[in-house]
Amino acid sequence: MNPGIKKAVISTGGHQYLISEGEELEVEKLASDKRAEFDALLVIDGEKISVGTPVVDGVKVSADVLEAEVKSDKVMAIRYKAKKRVNKRKGHRQKLTRVRITQIS
Repeated sequence: MNPGIKKAVISTGGHQYLISEGEELEVEKLASDKRAEFDALLVIDGEKISVGTPVVDGVKVSADVLEAEVKSDKVMAIRYKAKKRVNKRKGHRQKLTRVRITQIS
C-alpha cells in the first residue's frame, strides 16, 4: 500500500464508506449545510492500521458540503396480482448530500 495515502472507514446514515482525502461522495441527507464531521471506525495510514471499538479514539474525518440536497435515481415499487385487477405503482427518490473529504486527522 502507498505510504502517503491515508484512508478511513466512516459510518453515516446506516451505511459505511471507505474514503480517502479529496474524495467526493454522496451520503444520506445531513443536517449541516457547510461542514460535516464523522467518527472513524478504521484508519489505514500506510502500513499502520487502527481498528476502533467502535470508533478510533482521537480521529475525526472532516468534510465540506458541496450540495446540501441532491435527489438520487427514482426507485419504483410495484404491486401486481394477475387476474385480480390489482396494480399499484409507487416511486421514491432519496435525498442525499454531496460531500468532499478534506482531512483525516
